[in-house]
Amino acid sequence: MTDPIADYLTRLRNAVKAGHRVVEIPASNLKKEITK
Repeated sequence: MTDPIADYLTRLRNAVKAGHRVVEIPASNLKKEITK
């Protein structure tokens, strides 16, 4: 089982380090609230 919040943060961190302006992340209500 994976930790969806850790996965979310890791995807964001990796995208920033790689210089990406857009990151595709599977949506959930919790992730939407964290992003706000």
